[in-house]
Amino acid sequence: MKTLAEQLLEVKAIKLQPNDPFTWASGWKSPFYCDNRKTLSFVGLRSFVKDALVEAVKNNFPEAQGIAGVATGAIAQGALVADALALPFCYVRSKAKDHGMQNLIEGELPAGAKVVVIEDLISTGGSSLKAVEALRAAGYEVLGMVASYTYGFPVAEEAFKNADVKLITLTNYEQVVEVAAKTGYISPDDISLLNEWRKSPSTWKQE
Repeated sequence: MKTLAEQLLEVKAIKLQPNDPFTWASGWKSPFYCDNRKTLSFVGLRSFVKDALVEAVKNNFPEAQGIAGVATGAIAQGALVADALALPFCYVRSKAKDHGMQNLIEGELPAGAKVVVIEDLISTGGSSLKAVEALRAAGYEVLGMVASYTYGFPVAEEAFKNADVKLITLTNYEQVVEVAAKTGYISPDDISLLNEWRKSPSTWKQE
């Protein structure tokens, strides 16, 4: 969806720092970062993303009985989607709390519910699939996942295939870079650097 790619660039949710690379949770170094959480600050864009996620759930998982968000980035988006679909909502922490009820899953869905997981961004897929594992362990049937954005790395595609999780995304790396290049948001030199990084993101580092 190029429209979403355009809007992400418009609100500067895409950041490029080739000389000061970002470090992801996976430990990978990256000159490129997509901050989807920024969409929550803009009313029109927030509604656009919510509506697109809702349509994706309706079209791909019409039998959904509950929505789960992945903490922390997709808690708000997941709640918005659940509200629009009039479905119960929960969210999954990256790890259980070390106090109180020590919950890993916050909230409650009907026992054995068919669940769609909402995620804001897919990189390696590790944290997203941990949420799926937690939901399955709690007795829920995970129908699939809908994410706003994916980098489309082969390692993530393989991980989702092995976990038997259907993944639907609203936009992706190729669309964002294409729009960014057309609008002058990034330069030809930036594109060359990004292409080099994407060939081997797990080993890339800026010299």
